[in-house]
Amino acid sequence: MTTTPTPVPAALVEPRRKVGPVWIGGITAGMLGVYMAFYTPIQVLLPLQLAAIAPDSKVAVFGLVTGAGALVAVIANPLAGALSDRTTGRFGRRHPWTLGGVVIGAAALALLGMQTTVAGVLILWCLAQASLNAGYASLNAAIPDHVPVRQRATVSGWIGFPQALGLVVGAVIVTMLVTGLASGYLVIGLATVAMVLPFVLTTKDPPISRAERREVSWRVILAGMWISPRAHPDFAWAWFTRFLVMLGNATGTLYLLFFLQDAVGYEQLFPGHSVDEGVLVLTLIYTCGVIATCVAGGVLSDRLGRRKALVAASAAVMAFAAVLLAFWHTWPMSMAAAAIMGAGFGIYLSVDQALITQVLPEAADRGKDLGIINIANTAPQVLGPALAAPIVAGLGGYSGLYALTAVVTLLGGVLVWKIKSVP
Repeated sequence: MTTTPTPVPAALVEPRRKVGPVWIGGITAGMLGVYMAFYTPIQVLLPLQLAAIAPDSKVAVFGLVTGAGALVAVIANPLAGALSDRTTGRFGRRHPWTLGGVVIGAAALALLGMQTTVAGVLILWCLAQASLNAGYASLNAAIPDHVPVRQRATVSGWIGFPQALGLVVGAVIVTMLVTGLASGYLVIGLATVAMVLPFVLTTKDPPISRAERREVSWRVILAGMWISPRAHPDFAWAWFTRFLVMLGNATGTLYLLFFLQDAVGYEQLFPGHSVDEGVLVLTLIYTCGVIATCVAGGVLSDRLGRRKALVAASAAVMAFAAVLLAFWHTWPMSMAAAAIMGAGFGIYLSVDQALITQVLPEAADRGKDLGIINIANTAPQVLGPALAAPIVAGLGGYSGLYALTAVVTLLGGVLVWKIKSVP
């Protein structure tokens, strides 16, 4: 006697049809909006706001606020992903979380701009982080949900370069187009919603029924946050290599302002110009490098059908840029390193993201599993200062810092060969 196999829900079927330019353009715009909401407050608005609230302890309170926000992001991203995996209803699994997350996040940013106490800033920034990460988790899950493997690196390239571009666009908006902290927060929040909305309204999001979804209980959801490296070694290696490369990136960029100030002597080289201007120049060069290679690297990976070689090569390129900064503390070399670092990171963003989507353990848990991967993106932002500070202070200075950056990044590229199921 034979039994009829249970049909796989449409939302969980491995996608075969390529997505078109409208779909790609929609998710790219949405990602750009979300990254603007993530990075513009951290880089521009929060430092100015906290300097006005607590001028004598601005560095400490900025670390407190951003550290708490990072912790919230680590928790919110996989949790929201797990809940979106289980969401039923006619509007699908992802879109309600994407739109709801950015709308609440925009409201939190608008309220954040009105705060005049450290406690108020802390609470509203954590709320914004939780909401925006919920929107990001569900938006990110759209890639394995809808994009076939043969197109994933290309699409990952399109959603990757907004990570670098979002900071630049957001900074231009809040420094040149609008004035005042409150209006800056408000405009960034509204822009995020406006950029996400077209994708939510114009693309399909197949639903699942209550009978088809995973069990909805906190015990099951929390237990699912642990993915056994023994049972899923490729996923574990993908997580660990992403963590290493992002740790190298964090340690390499965290002290860039102080590197230009202390080692390069930027303000002595260019009297009348502040070191902040030098950081902006390097950021623009780095961003151009990312944009130049992100999509191109993804297209190449899809055409070759290869991931690991390009991930390893891009990590080696980034490590080489760090070596330049370790040995040559000059302004021309800093610009060259920024361009090389950006070019390597652009390829890495697209190809490694595609690789990760191919080692996810279960189709029913794509949102949660990508959220767990996101911890490897966020945790280095917290650990980076703890590693970098003692090195800069006395264990090799800036040469030691960038040597460590090179070693950690290169190791992340080498260990990607441990992944067996992806070419």
